[in-house]
Amino acid sequence: MGALMGLLLDPGLTGYTLAPDGPTSPGRRTVDVLVARHHRLPRDRMGHRLSASGRSLIGQALTTTYGPRARVAPGALVRDAHRRWSVPSLGLNASVAHCGEFSAVAFAPAAHAIGVDVQDERDRPYALRWLGDLLAREEPATIRDFAECEALIKASHLTKETFAGTRLPEWRPGWRPMAERAGGEGATGGRTGPGTGARSGPGSGTGAETATGTRPGPGTGASAGTQITAPTPESARPTPTYHVRSLVLRPEGAPPLHLALACDAPVPVRFHHLERE
Repeated sequence: MGALMGLLLDPGLTGYTLAPDGPTSPGRRTVDVLVARHHRLPRDRMGHRLSASGRSLIGQALTTTYGPRARVAPGALVRDAHRRWSVPSLGLNASVAHCGEFSAVAFAPAAHAIGVDVQDERDRPYALRWLGDLLAREEPATIRDFAECEALIKASHLTKETFAGTRLPEWRPGWRPMAERAGGEGATGGRTGPGTGARSGPGSGTGAETATGTRPGPGTGASAGTQITAPTPESARPTPTYHVRSLVLRPEGAPPLHLALACDAPVPVRFHHLERE
């Protein structure tokens, strides 16, 4: 896995670290991305390749990236209300995508939301025109835009139905923070849960009001009539801004692929590649 085995990357991949041979350790403040090429995939009666399920791809990627100790039962992979994957026993969030004989799986520490997508350059004029309209473009969107939007949807609370108003930042290598959505609503919204600082959805608290009371609780040491300020609820804390990044993969003997990531923080990325029989 040390060499990229025929997988070439566009120049300017600021912030990417090519992983050394051997597994890394889960839970570090990094995103691990495994791109695998699956040779000899079965085909349906129309000749289309049949990809493995997302659950099985994540399970395989865990052991490939982190070693045998990261092997978990299929039931250990959990999906939340936004259909985002996590592996609570390892303290990881996950995202998965596949395109033809290629798959991409991304892992992030549980404190961070993560989304990954991979797209080929097949012709899809109507979809790109539709996406260009959603992004308020005068021209159709690009395949790169398509991949970044898919990754953003996978990482966030946004859906295809609520995506209108989202604006992608101008492309450059590395992480790029999302701009404010049209109408003033930020393109934000991380994982819900303790310690994430994310809210569960729009309207759940954009600036917490102070909750007060005139009676102290037991053992507080405060005298009667003292005004008590309650802690700010997790749901009312500021929502992190999402970041996106993308690159072009040029696999040997195959058309270019666009790989995109979305995360609620610009964390370092470790890139892994594997050829499977």
